Amino acid sequence: MLDKKIRDQYQATIGIECHVQLKTNTKLFSGSVNDSTSTDINRQTNHIDFGLPGALPFANRQAIDLAIRAGYALNTEAQTFSKFDRKHYFYPDLPMGYQITQFEYPILKGGYVEIVSEGKIKKIDITRAHLEADAGKSTHPAGADFSLVDLNRAGAPLLEIVSEPQMHSAAEAKEYCFNLYLAMKFAKVSDVNLFYGNMRFDVNVSVSKTDQLGTRTETKNLNSFRAVEKSIEFEINRQIEILEKGGEIRQETRGWNDAKQSSFTQRVKENADDYRYMPDPDIPPVIITKDEMTAIKNDMPTSPHVWRSKLTNIGLELEATNLLLLAEADYDNSPLELIEQASADKDKARTYANWIINIELPLLQKNQESDGNLIISDKRRESIFKTAYALKINGQINSTKLSEMINELLVMEEDVDDISLWAKDNGFLQNSNQEELVLIVKSVIEKNPKVVNDILSGEDKAIGFLVGQIMKETKGQANPQMVNQIINQEIKSLK
Repeated sequence: MLDKKIRDQYQATIGIECHVQLKTNTKLFSGSVNDSTSTDINRQTNHIDFGLPGALPFANRQAIDLAIRAGYALNTEAQTFSKFDRKHYFYPDLPMGYQITQFEYPILKGGYVEIVSEGKIKKIDITRAHLEADAGKSTHPAGADFSLVDLNRAGAPLLEIVSEPQMHSAAEAKEYCFNLYLAMKFAKVSDVNLFYGNMRFDVNVSVSKTDQLGTRTETKNLNSFRAVEKSIEFEINRQIEILEKGGEIRQETRGWNDAKQSSFTQRVKENADDYRYMPDPDIPPVIITKDEMTAIKNDMPTSPHVWRSKLTNIGLELEATNLLLLAEADYDNSPLELIEQASADKDKARTYANWIINIELPLLQKNQESDGNLIISDKRRESIFKTAYALKINGQINSTKLSEMINELLVMEEDVDDISLWAKDNGFLQNSNQEELVLIVKSVIEKNPKVVNDILSGEDKAIGFLVGQIMKETKGQANPQMVNQIINQEIKSLK
C-alpha cells in the first residue's frame, strides 16, 4: 500500500483514447453485416474483410453521417475534408497487414466532454476523432499452444475519440468515460454496449513531481468504467513505486487482468513512425457539405450536459441525475420530458424524478430480466403522475398507498380513463370522513383502556399503538393527520 504522503507528492496526468463502434448496418468498407453480438465464427465476412488480393474497399456513407452526429455530441463540427490512410502493422487478426484509418486529416477536430469533478463542472477537451476499421479478434484457448482468429469484427466501423491529457485522477477518468458513453448513446451514434465491446477505452497514464509530464504507459481495451478507474489507480501506484526506488518508467502497452486487479506488460510502445502511415490509394477523400451537416444538426436531441444542468436546477443530486440520464438513454420513451414540463414547480419535478427512479426504473429492470414486454408510454406516465401528485398534495393518499397505486397503474395492460375514481374504487385513497373516523377512534379507545391509561399517565408514545389499530381497522385508508387529531381530542376529554 502506497504511503499517502508519498502519493500526494506526485501529480498524475491521464488521457484517454476511446473506440466507439458505430451503429451501422454494414461494415466501414465492405457489405458484411456489422453485428458484434454474433457467435457464428467467421461468417460475417467477405473478400474485403479477408484482405484478398484485388479486393477494393468502399466507404460506408452511414458511418460518415454517424461521425457527423458524434461531432455535434462532442460540441464540435465535422471537417468538410477528411481522408483515409493505411496504418501498417502485422498481427494475425489484421489480414490486410494494415489498418484503414485517418491520420493526417481526421473527420473531427476539437470539442469537449463535460464532467463533474469535486462538485464542479469541468471540460475535458477532445484533440481529434477519426474513423477507422476495427481488427479481428484473437482468442487463446486454455491449455492450447495456438491461437484462433475470428474476423467477424474485422472492418467494423470505429470512431476513435482522443482526449487531451487533462484528467488527474482515476475518478475524473471514470466520470469522463461515463459522460462520453452518455453523449454517444443520446446521439444514437452507437449501442455503446460495453459487454460486446461497442465501446473500449485505452488509458494513458504518467506521473510527475513537476510540471513536466512523465513517461506514459497505455493500458488497452478496457471495457467497463470500473476497469478504467481501477487500472488507473493501479498504474499510478505502480509508477510512483518504481520512481521512488530510483527506477525509470518504460513507455509501453499494458493489459489489464480484472481478476487479479493488476496490469501486465504486452509490448514496448511503438511511435507513429513505426506504423509507416501512407494515404490509402483505393479510397477517395470524404467531402461533407454544410447542407449535409445542417440537416444532421437539426436532428440532434438535447445533449446529456444540457439535461444535467436542467436536473440540477430543480435540486437533484448527481447520483439521481445520472440515473435519470441513463434511463433517458436506455429506454425509447422520454422520462426527462415530463420532468422538464413540471420544472416550474420544483417540488413536483423532484417528485416525478423520484417516482421514475424508485418506482418506474425498478419495474422496467425487473421486466427486462424476465424477458417481458412492458412498455410505459409517455402519455401513460404523464397521466398517472399528474393525478398521483394532485392526490398527494391534497392529502387524499398516504405515501405507501401512493407507491402501490403508481406501481399497479404502470403495469396495467390498458390505460385507466379516470385514475382518481379508480383509486377510490380500489381502496387507495385515504378516509378523511371526520364523523366516520371519530366513531372508529372511540371504538378503538374503548377496546384498549390500559393503553389509554398509559397515555393519561404521560406515556405519549402509546398513542402510536392506537394509531396502528385504527389503520388496521380502516385497512390503511384513514387519514393519519386526522386520526392523530381526533385521538388527542378524545384523550383530552377523558382527563
